[in-house]
Amino acid sequence: MNKSAPDQARILFLFSDTGGGHRSAAEAIIEALHHEYAGRIATEMVDIFREAAPRPLNHMPDWYPKMVLVPQAWGAGFYLSNGRGRYHIISAGAFPYVYKSIQRMLARYTCDLFVSVHPLANLPFLWTMGKNRPPFVTVVTDLVSAHTSWFNKGVDLCIVPTEIARQHALRNGLPPEKVKVIGLPVARGFCQPEGDKKQAREKLGLPQEMRLILLIGGGEGMGPIEEIARAIDAAELSSGLVIISGRNQTLKQHLELIRWRRPTFVLGFVRNMPDYMLATDILVSKAGPGTITEALNIGLPIILYSRLPGQESGNVEYVVGEGAGVWAPTPERIITALKRWLEHPELLHEATRHARRLARPQAAREIARTLALILNINPSQLASTASVGQSPTEK
Repeated sequence: MNKSAPDQARILFLFSDTGGGHRSAAEAIIEALHHEYAGRIATEMVDIFREAAPRPLNHMPDWYPKMVLVPQAWGAGFYLSNGRGRYHIISAGAFPYVYKSIQRMLARYTCDLFVSVHPLANLPFLWTMGKNRPPFVTVVTDLVSAHTSWFNKGVDLCIVPTEIARQHALRNGLPPEKVKVIGLPVARGFCQPEGDKKQAREKLGLPQEMRLILLIGGGEGMGPIEEIARAIDAAELSSGLVIISGRNQTLKQHLELIRWRRPTFVLGFVRNMPDYMLATDILVSKAGPGTITEALNIGLPIILYSRLPGQESGNVEYVVGEGAGVWAPTPERIITALKRWLEHPELLHEATRHARRLARPQAAREIARTLALILNINPSQLASTASVGQSPTEK
């Protein structure tokens, strides 16, 4: 762990860049910890595959983007391993192979608290450390369809984002007193956005006089973004379009060459996504839990066009079932959903209301305070009591 002051408590976050949600959840909690307990808590993040896995598993973060391009295979692996007995057998078989690598990693770090934001960090790390270890907390980053690997009775606390995820934890043998529903942690900008829609549009140079659709494919710009964008442009919609292509430079270049018929704004990777969510009226996205949570906190209705079988299937059911969005897996269905909302503003308003109802903007701060209590840091010692957890509608 990075050098810390003698009186600082030390938290080690176990994550991996196998999907953007694990890193962003850890960073959101760390942001809240440093905001609430400035100078009292030192934090560090460790990629469990890059630093604690033997070859060739240490290359898993590099393989992940290619693995999810075959969603049927991904889904099959999810369902085949998603059972307490099956997962235990798989883990027991793999444990002798990873044990020494985990042990070597643990020898390089000292901490007062472990926080796991990755399901595959739980069982092997707990087995390796045994009973004589610091407290171990799991923060589940799947909204609904949480794999059994997230849940282990040996943890000191399991923090889940929804009541549905809590029920998964209980079915997997965790006692109720070890499970706490708080929400999915996201960056402070999504919890306390600056200004309102008009100010966000002025800041970004976007038009004020029309509805704006935000089309994204995650940080890597994955999915049929160009196909969807062309369909939206060709449809008779009274709206503009903002496309964020992420790190996909090839996609960005293709989009920039298109002669758009309607006001269209093409961007690459952005670090001010809260501004774009606040400035727009409808989000068109794949069903990643982090993006969904960010949109709900902003109060942005969602059209979901893609999901990973297994872990993201429940996200779609959650958003649609709660009235905050629509499942539209083809460009034609996306256009139908957009027309319905744009031609019937009362329906769009209703979806916005449901999105705000599901928001948990206080999650990162509440998780930070929960971790501080485990470390015996009293809430009265807070460095700041600013209203980080307020939603736009609460100000």
